[in-house]
Amino acid sequence: MLLEPTSDQEFFRLNTDKFLADRMPISEVRRLRYDPAGFESSYWTQGANLGWTSLLVDEDRGGGSISGQGLIDLTLVAYEFGHHAAPGPLLDTNVVAAALATAGGEAHGEVLARILSGESVVAWCFAEPPPRHGLGDVGLRIERAGGGLVIQGTKRPVSSAEQASHFLVTGMGGEGEDAGMTQVLVPARAAGVSLEPLHSVDLTRRFWEVTFQDVRLPATALVGEPGQAGEQVERQLQLAVVILSAESVGAMQAAFDMTVEWSFDRYSFGRPLASYQALKHRFANMKAWLETGHAIADRAALAVGDGEPAAAEMASAAKAFIGQYGTDLVQDCVQMHGGIGLTYDHDLHLFLRRVTLDRTLFGTPTDHQLRLADIAERDRATA
Repeated sequence: MLLEPTSDQEFFRLNTDKFLADRMPISEVRRLRYDPAGFESSYWTQGANLGWTSLLVDEDRGGGSISGQGLIDLTLVAYEFGHHAAPGPLLDTNVVAAALATAGGEAHGEVLARILSGESVVAWCFAEPPPRHGLGDVGLRIERAGGGLVIQGTKRPVSSAEQASHFLVTGMGGEGEDAGMTQVLVPARAAGVSLEPLHSVDLTRRFWEVTFQDVRLPATALVGEPGQAGEQVERQLQLAVVILSAESVGAMQAAFDMTVEWSFDRYSFGRPLASYQALKHRFANMKAWLETGHAIADRAALAVGDGEPAAAEMASAAKAFIGQYGTDLVQDCVQMHGGIGLTYDHDLHLFLRRVTLDRTLFGTPTDHQLRLADIAERDRATA
């Protein structure tokens, strides 16, 4: 999280913090374990009214940011989501809204307006099941048929698919100029769309496998030009990684603060746990991981927000580091709590679940390490 936010940004963050503390205390997070959606529509609409859904959209399209740097502002919300283990389709809604605002044109203006108001939930269908589960490996087909389009393929996992009114689907085009990456906006209830629920380690998140079997749409469903969506998809991936990184850092901070407080309150052999040298060394390691996580998440957000040439590199560096050391940190917190840290009744596992899931979405640490290697090799070849 920003070390020196502006007064407006700090006010915005504090409003989000207060709202989540009131509407989404840990007791409510636990209750939502049994909710089919994982969140209530009124909660999401109120969040949209606070500005959660509009930060990546220009004012002339109905959006607006706090500081003029919408992605930086959005990371403040994502941080608080992680810090409270809060539910809601924050990532997908903002990524899809940004895509529709920049490449959707007027054809999707009504859907964009409903996203910004919180009336509609949308989902990005990007990842695919094995054997195409590597980062960026897309096999779903979007091809022309007459004057329209036909979609064939499967996406997994897709967040909040059952609550979504539309899916932004990323696939590969047909032949010639259409052969590249293509995106379409698909009504969730279109003929040929089927959903299969998946299990998730995060109690408040719901995922589905979405299959598109001979789904036919008019050409107006396109988001951008057919075969020309490569840069847009890369941008969406970078946005998703930045949001996840900020959220994971929020969960890391909550787990660390909880463990520090525990170590001073808990006594062993007449001394607080925090006084033992071996634990001090572990706290020092965790603090180093945490502060590095803050720094690299903020740097990635700045690079992606400003469209720097190193944006892809910084985003992958953040995801690789936080994905690895975020889970290490929270696992250490669990161990330092002793037996109680392993119980379901303790709140610590909620943050462990959040960073564990965030680690796997939109590329694992290994995926992003390989991506960094590819970037380095490409830079060396063009030097």
